Amino acid sequence: MSDDVLTMSSDTRAKREAVIQFMEDHIYPSEGALQQGGDEAEALMASLQAKTKELGLWAPHLPAEAGGMGIGFLPYAYLNEVIGRSTAAPRAFGSQAPDSGNAEVLHQYGTPEQKEKWLAPLVNGDIRSCFSMTEPAVSGADPTGLQTTAVREGDEWVINGRKWFSSGAVGSSFAVVMCVTDPDQPPHSRMSQVLVPTDTPGFSIEREVAVWGDAHSNHPIVRYDNVRVPVTNLLGEQGAGFKIAQRRLGPGRIHHCMRALGQAQRAFDLMCQHSLKREAFGGPLADKQTMQNWVADSLVNIQAARLLTMQAARKIDQGDEARMEVSAIKFFVVNVTCDVIDKAIQVHGALGVTADTPLQAMYKGARTLRIADGPDEVHRMVVARHALRTYRQGETWDFAAD
Repeated sequence: MSDDVLTMSSDTRAKREAVIQFMEDHIYPSEGALQQGGDEAEALMASLQAKTKELGLWAPHLPAEAGGMGIGFLPYAYLNEVIGRSTAAPRAFGSQAPDSGNAEVLHQYGTPEQKEKWLAPLVNGDIRSCFSMTEPAVSGADPTGLQTTAVREGDEWVINGRKWFSSGAVGSSFAVVMCVTDPDQPPHSRMSQVLVPTDTPGFSIEREVAVWGDAHSNHPIVRYDNVRVPVTNLLGEQGAGFKIAQRRLGPGRIHHCMRALGQAQRAFDLMCQHSLKREAFGGPLADKQTMQNWVADSLVNIQAARLLTMQAARKIDQGDEARMEVSAIKFFVVNVTCDVIDKAIQVHGALGVTADTPLQAMYKGARTLRIADGPDEVHRMVVARHALRTYRQGETWDFAAD
């Protein structure tokens, strides 16, 4: 691993310090108010977004020509592990999912007209979007079985199907819909992605799905009932749906891991701070051997997870899709995060499962990531197959190789 993974440039370090300061001054104090929702919360979020734009910290995930900071993937990793410490922060910095991934693919594959109509207002934060891929009747681990169809009739696509976990659909202006356009082609050439304005007749929110008991988690079931959109709403080439999804989900998984690292860091901070002040059995928890083992294990695992993530981000910056590296961090980083948050909850005792700390919400989010964007088991399979392929070719695995 080369030194650039370990050493931030002075410019990146300055931007990171600015993000840390913004989190301390504006995000953490606003978390309670933002979680209440409603008009006041939206007005507060708008003011936070205006501040990050003024500071030049808006849309760090996008290149400058798309309206972003244009800093590259690895510098973004250093910023995002700070932004990820609060679930309220990504939207304040204009880098929230699924809008971030939708903006990336629109920038890469959108026509000039699509970029003007959807990308520009999306990046500016004027509208929101959703990604409509997963279906309740089909295993998310094997999306080749998706059943939603888009049939061409003249100058229109006619879309029929039922999706769920269309994250962000409530309140979104358009959806990026994965649908079957070429049923007779090989499995990975059957799908296309189509842009669907959510005010199109036939698009409807069937119901919201309660995730971890939250009835307003905004992962609803969406129904497409003879939804008609112009053929010009095709995103990229016909039959390229899986290719585009891979270009979207690969970096998106790194985004998730970056934010998960931020959650692990915050949980580690809370665990250490609480152990120093909490007295039990004649002294602070920090003096107990079990507590010290948890601190040591958590510190080492977080740093190992960070370095794996930075290596994957650097490869993305170099033009490599880094599929094996992305799968590796997808299961490793999230499991580390779950473990660190779990230990932090245990240190806090009953307090850890209340809303008086962010830990219980953090744990639910981290645990969900073991399923979202591909379950752990699929990503382990990808890593194992990659390694075994090397041995089938008569070679051995070189851990020192980039």
